[in-house]
Amino acid sequence: MSESPPPDTPPPGPQALLAREFDRHTLVRLRHEVERACRGRGLTGLTLYRFVVAVNEITTNAVRHGGGHGRLSLWQQGRRLYCRVLDQGPGGAAEPRLPPPDHPRGRGLWLARNNVERFTLHSDTHGTTVVLETSS
Repeated sequence: MSESPPPDTPPPGPQALLAREFDRHTLVRLRHEVERACRGRGLTGLTLYRFVVAVNEITTNAVRHGGGHGRLSLWQQGRRLYCRVLDQGPGGAAEPRLPPPDHPRGRGLWLARNNVERFTLHSDTHGTTVVLETSS
């Protein structure tokens, strides 16, 4: 049985939990909103922590490397939670690698990829889209 690809757009209606534009001034508030929304949908403990860390890394990368701002959408389908982050940057490696210990940067995509069940990255001339997925 093949695994279905993650939805790349949030469905309309009550499954949509959060939709926000963000920039460097709103990252902390956004992280707290994501945490509250996920907790309200049953995500707890280490799974909640890891998902929020992954979202924070991707939104921070969007600000640093994707034009200074982005758009986040958070939704639930069944017992799955999804977060899509759009920005105007060139993107990164589809399979992020952990940089050597002496490199002070470059761990954001790797951390995000390793803290969720599914990580999808797509880049083109219009920007980058990352979709994160976990179970609630």
